[in-house]
Amino acid sequence: MLVIRTAAVADLEPLYELIASSTYGLTTLKISKDQLHERLEESEFAFRRKPKRPAGQPYVFVMEDQAHGKLVGTCAIYSKVGGFEPFYSYRIETTTTSSEALQVTKEVAILHLIKEHDGPTEIGSLYLASDYRGAGNGRLLSLSRFLFIASFPDRFDSEVIAEMRGVVDEQGKSPFWEAIGRHFFDVEFPKAETMTTVSKNFIADLMPKHPIYVTLLPEAAQQTIGKVHPQTEPALALLEKEGFARRGLIDIFDGGPVVHCSRDGIRTVRESRATTIVAIEESVAGETRLISNGREAGFRCCLGSVGERGDEGGVIDRVTALSLGIKVGDSIRHAPLK
Repeated sequence: MLVIRTAAVADLEPLYELIASSTYGLTTLKISKDQLHERLEESEFAFRRKPKRPAGQPYVFVMEDQAHGKLVGTCAIYSKVGGFEPFYSYRIETTTTSSEALQVTKEVAILHLIKEHDGPTEIGSLYLASDYRGAGNGRLLSLSRFLFIASFPDRFDSEVIAEMRGVVDEQGKSPFWEAIGRHFFDVEFPKAETMTTVSKNFIADLMPKHPIYVTLLPEAAQQTIGKVHPQTEPALALLEKEGFARRGLIDIFDGGPVVHCSRDGIRTVRESRATTIVAIEESVAGETRLISNGREAGFRCCLGSVGERGDEGGVIDRVTALSLGIKVGDSIRHAPLK
């Protein structure tokens, strides 16, 4: 069985080996082993404490193949973006210009640099080993975060975003970066995305502050604005089904879209419910659902069925109970997969 659980410092070596195989454009995974160790320490602390409000805490999760005892995926929630280091993006605005003399009217798209100091919650850092892709595993990994948010909404902002990976080729070339960022930073795209994991000060130092007219960019760059990497299309489609939508923001490096949804409007959050377990049986019939144990530091999530015992509570099978660490009398949170 595949189980999503909270990551621990003890996962450092296998997790670093896993993310080392990630491709260009997955910015938050392009980190050193020391950086990953620090993130895991911060995540462990975040899961254990009771924050009064979201303040940028990272909540890191891993997907574990219990049958083989190995990590096969990871994802994260960042409780708030901005703060000490701002969150940067481009806002796409359209303006209309006209000339009576020429009888010409034009709609022109313009990119405005946005610097957000008090931003929303961000989901990201999702990566699944290539031999585990398909069969709904990516869906399980992605949606598990929403059950955690549903269980502990006060840990997160009322708005949730996701930066989707933009168009980058196998050599790490981004048409959008080559058209804009390269001229001001004088580094290749892979170097730029790695730099952001250390500090974003260079963005404030070098990024042009004035609006950029899209029509002045090369055609190749224009065609990638708001587009996602082919491998990211399923992830975007999944989030759109959950209620996420575009609001005219794109990533400043690869031009990928930033999608938004209100925390409580996310489908999995909205449709999830808590149930007290009154029995554990060898097998339970019913639709496959997303199930979590509803805990904080010991959060675990997997797929399974939940039977109903009228007003008494719910029933799960023995394998699911063992995977989640659930016994009779405990509460679970579950939601339909759809």
